Amino acid sequence: MAASNPGMDEDVFGQFLDQLDRYVRERLLPAEPDVIANDKVPDDILEEMKEMGLFGLTVPEEHGGAGLNTSQYAQVVYTMAYAAPAFRSIFSINVGMFNSALKNGGTPEQQAEWWPRIAGGEIACFGLTEPGSGSDSAAMQTTAKPDPDGNGWILNGTKRYITNAPHADVALIMARTEKEALPKNAHVSAFLVPMDTPGVSTGSPDRKMGQAGAHIADVMLDDVHVPGDALLGGETGKGFRFAMMSLDNGRISVGAASAGYARRALDSALKYATERKAFGEPIANFQLIQQMLAESETEIYAAECMMRDVTARVDRGENTIRQAAAFKVFASEMCGRVMDRVVQIYGGAGYLAEYDAERFFRDARIYRIYEGTTQILQLQIAKHMLRDFQANV
Repeated sequence: MAASNPGMDEDVFGQFLDQLDRYVRERLLPAEPDVIANDKVPDDILEEMKEMGLFGLTVPEEHGGAGLNTSQYAQVVYTMAYAAPAFRSIFSINVGMFNSALKNGGTPEQQAEWWPRIAGGEIACFGLTEPGSGSDSAAMQTTAKPDPDGNGWILNGTKRYITNAPHADVALIMARTEKEALPKNAHVSAFLVPMDTPGVSTGSPDRKMGQAGAHIADVMLDDVHVPGDALLGGETGKGFRFAMMSLDNGRISVGAASAGYARRALDSALKYATERKAFGEPIANFQLIQQMLAESETEIYAAECMMRDVTARVDRGENTIRQAAAFKVFASEMCGRVMDRVVQIYGGAGYLAEYDAERFFRDARIYRIYEGTTQILQLQIAKHMLRDFQANV
């Protein structure tokens, strides 16, 4: 079991979270129409978020970050997720998957270089998925071959659906360093690649169903030369393990975001139900409307409890691969059910773009897909259940 992580002083963190909640409600919510209209987080808000330290929340204090533990980080994500998803998305890779991989697999020199940079607001992206592979690492086509002219590597390949790619400063790229290797997935290594390295390019941002202002795009690597010290951890064959450890953190982040956004949608439905009248009274008085409200409250509360449990386990140093997957599955599926009920409570208005319910419904759909689809995670949960059972027989 790893050492526990106390994180930021709880009193100080409580004050920070209160300030963040006010910032979300007083600054970010009013900015949502701008984000939707321009498909972009406004530059002034982006700078404010950097100045608030949101890009380095989980970076150790001695390297310029806030040093939050996983429980505190999840609470920040939950709070930020009350606003449009783009605000969380822009910094979540930094403080989630990128920092997790750097913490678990980076050399002291890599940590000393990159932690202050991402804490200062440089934006990271995480390059695992490809046009022909996502959960199936055996199908990965991106390669990293030793540079024949000296110390370093040459990367070639394409990564797909990469969050923040259009404006990232650095990418953590997974690539094959061998054709096949044992143990399983030892053919995959991880590389720290500045996005301004010659040969790195990005495609146009993909058009999406929802989540305006949060951008994804392809990352193309064409004979990209990186030095030997770009290899995460300085050792080949460890990249997939670092990626999977990072994805546990990413799944907690998606679960927290799902719960926070579901809470926002339910608050919207409560307000609408008390204002909208039918047959001479607010529709909130009708029992079947109340049933949908109560079911949503119950499920959000369950997700919040799961979030507190799994993050506390992480901070105690426990292996949480099963619990993180279960939390992400439940919270993301729950969010979809809540959004569907919210549209139903709005009735015909819920199908119109001028009302928030329609946007909530579209925004939430991706939560059941990225950082591991529900179906892949169900397989993973069952695999670990069976493994644990057989080990104890």
